[in-house]
Amino acid sequence: MLIKKVGIIANIAKEQSPACTISLRDWMVARGLEVYLEEGIAAKVGDAAGVERGRLGSLVDLLVVFGGDGTILRTARLVRDRDVPIVGINLGGFGYLTEVNLSEMFSALEIILAGHFQTEKRMMLDVSVTGGDESPREGTVLNDVVLNRGNLSRIVELETTVDDLYMTTFKADGIIIATPTGSTAYSLAAGGPIVFPELHSIVINPICPHTMTNRPILLPEEAVIKVTLWTAEQGATLTLDGQVSFTVKSGDTMTIRKSRHVTTLVSSPHRGYLEILRTKLGWVGSLTGVAARKRQDACGTEHP
Repeated sequence: MLIKKVGIIANIAKEQSPACTISLRDWMVARGLEVYLEEGIAAKVGDAAGVERGRLGSLVDLLVVFGGDGTILRTARLVRDRDVPIVGINLGGFGYLTEVNLSEMFSALEIILAGHFQTEKRMMLDVSVTGGDESPREGTVLNDVVLNRGNLSRIVELETTVDDLYMTTFKADGIIIATPTGSTAYSLAAGGPIVFPELHSIVINPICPHTMTNRPILLPEEAVIKVTLWTAEQGATLTLDGQVSFTVKSGDTMTIRKSRHVTTLVSSPHRGYLEILRTKLGWVGSLTGVAARKRQDACGTEHP
């Protein structure tokens, strides 16, 4: 893939973002690339030619995003109609999606601009909420759809079907429906499994269920999930990717299915998914230790 036009999006709340944007823009322009800045960061650096974020994806061959995972999630939803690769440059602390560290930005982009890179097509989910006299409310997520009891004083009942077949009614604080990408977000904190992005499956994870036999479930990617909220009190909160939320009333049904949209992420040229997991989760151990244990025989005696 030949890259000639690059867009830059940055979380303007991050102190380093203006300086990083200017530095990268100048570096790319010196290499003959056309560079477009999203209007928010353009205003920060005094560039009057900023482009609206939702339009940026239609103008470029590559998007570089400065920030954390939240900035990637917001960008993914806005450019979901455009199959434009996204490179995440981590300006935060705990990012799974912003794979490239700031210290290796230029070396990674040298490789990427030369065309020596791999991309991952990350599955997204569509959600639609229906009920009462309101028109359907819809959205698309890269991470997860979360329905929780919010400020309600009691647990909620969540009648759940898969492909129109009744599964169970969760009595819990809420429920998380996550993609493999979202499996390392809220779902992981709630005891869910880590799912490799290539598996293209859907995680159902009840939040603090009343019944201990209610456990996280992994479903095929084509499954259609319907969750109906039943509660004696008014409303609960539905959140999309932890960023967009609205109230769901008793009797409302949310339908979640695999989206036709995907998010195309450029993999770091310097590390793979397992190394990212080890780093972000603080896993300890070394290959040397594993090799040493393999030298032990069945009786536990180590051989030189």
